[in-house]
Amino acid sequence: MFTGIVTDVGTVRAIERRGDTRIEIETAFDTHDIDIGASIACSGPCLTVVEKGRGWFAVEASAETLARTTLGAWKVGARVNLERALRVGDELGGHIVSGHVDGVATVLDTRPEGDSVRFDFEAPEALKRYIAPKGSIALDGVSLTVNAVDDARFGVNVIHHTQTETTFSERGAGDRVNLEIDMLARYVGRLIGEK
Repeated sequence: MFTGIVTDVGTVRAIERRGDTRIEIETAFDTHDIDIGASIACSGPCLTVVEKGRGWFAVEASAETLARTTLGAWKVGARVNLERALRVGDELGGHIVSGHVDGVATVLDTRPEGDSVRFDFEAPEALKRYIAPKGSIALDGVSLTVNAVDDARFGVNVIHHTQTETTFSERGAGDRVNLEIDMLARYVGRLIGEK
């Protein structure tokens, strides 16, 4: 479990495509404190640490993960929002995020709004019913509040701090981001029989 509060922006330093894809990520995290087998949210998806060294760790992504997220398009040098798993007693500053990405949203437009930047996205058709005004959403692993919804289009405001502490400063029209709908919305949909 995660909170959607990014605590480091890492950089992809190596990618090895084989049965599963192995990705090495440089980080400011103290990797001495990261266990092999630990979960780290990497721009949204929860990935398992399979190897580590000083200032880097490696994860593996399955074909399913690559097909349902933006990870298949990553290249060496790509910057990645990182969050270590929530520990009992940690502050829950964002919202409960599982790291199980539901789909990919596309940035339609960005524009300044005060000191924030307004981002408009288009969600996949199958996920639009789960996105509600003032609800929570995780985009590239960042916990955000939905400001407006119009069919599959929705908008969020990204404050200056979030722009500088995540990869949102690099996002613009046409970019794709990992989208995780709110966990409560997912379960309510299941309970009322939506497929």
